[in-house]
Amino acid sequence: MATDYRRPRGTRVDPVAIGWEIERSRKDRFIQLAHHAGVSSAAFLEIIMDRLEDDLTDRGVPSWWPEPSRQDGELPIEAA
Repeated sequence: MATDYRRPRGTRVDPVAIGWEIERSRKDRFIQLAHHAGVSSAAFLEIIMDRLEDDLTDRGVPSWWPEPSRQDGELPIEAA
């Protein structure tokens, strides 16, 4: 079995460990997708983040993210 690609040691400027809790099935799937891509899960996440930066709306979320629901009944019109 080939080793997944990892960035060379010492090339990250400010590395941090991620301590989020997610469903095990999601984590396992993420690792599987990274493996299929031939990269580590850390490299896969960084690549996904780079791609998302190219697809952000003016609200700063991906274009496929749903619009927030308006609870106040007002139309989403910018104030003058």
